[in-house]
Amino acid sequence: MLNDPLANTMSMIDMYNQKGRKEVTIHPVSSIILKTLKILQEEHYLGDAEQVAEHKGGVYKVNLLGTINRCGVIKPRYSVSVSDFEKFEKRYLPAKGMGILVVSTSQGLMTHEQAKEKNVGGRLIAYCY
Repeated sequence: MLNDPLANTMSMIDMYNQKGRKEVTIHPVSSIILKTLKILQEEHYLGDAEQVAEHKGGVYKVNLLGTINRCGVIKPRYSVSVSDFEKFEKRYLPAKGMGILVVSTSQGLMTHEQAKEKNVGGRLIAYCY
């Protein structure tokens, strides 16, 4: 039994990417995992994802592009205001403008850059660079 499926997913992506694999199979899949994967696809960290099985929890295959240096979840889920993003960028990302923080806001999941543009805060979910 998994305590945190998102953490398991992110660590599998990181591990398979470091091994040089071209795809990873993810299960179980929740809506937060799917939205996080979509954000990583939009930012060109992951390739296409396809649903393999529709049974309980679902199974997805995700193509890896080899562009990820490190990714993971942020625990505890810190509350962040717009003015606090820079502090957490320094903590989780290697350099300014390199990588993304995934933030859960009242307007849905988005990157920290999108949250800054929309002037909304939220809770930190994951990071990737």
